[in-house]
Amino acid sequence: MAKQIFVNLPVKNLEKSKEFFAKLGFTFNPQFSDENATCMIVGENIFAMLLVEPFFKSFTKLEIADTSKCNEAIICLSAENKEEIDDYVKKATEAGGIENPKQDYGWMYNWGFKDLDGHNWEFAYMDMSQMPTTN
Repeated sequence: MAKQIFVNLPVKNLEKSKEFFAKLGFTFNPQFSDENATCMIVGENIFAMLLVEPFFKSFTKLEIADTSKCNEAIICLSAENKEEIDDYVKKATEAGGIENPKQDYGWMYNWGFKDLDGHNWEFAYMDMSQMPTTN
């Protein structure tokens, strides 16, 4: 059986978060969604559980990271090409996200945004045929 990953993220407003990610083209699994959480389908075996903060706190004794002061993580997804990345970032900023700095190394291209709750999302495209060799 293939492994699955469920990234759990606290959100202040579940409906606004769902609306934001829907504008980027993501869909949600209603089987794992209610007033406290939604299961965003990122890929075949990749899911982001968006959990309202009080519900998220029920899974940990630690404080929720203040994303205005620190990074809790960078969620990086692969992309088919640079244009796909540019499209995600454009849609995210139009939906209220904040653009992160673009990184273009020639063979690798990264760009991303902060969502409505300050979580860092990044997309990466790598042209392995152009990857520098180390000797």
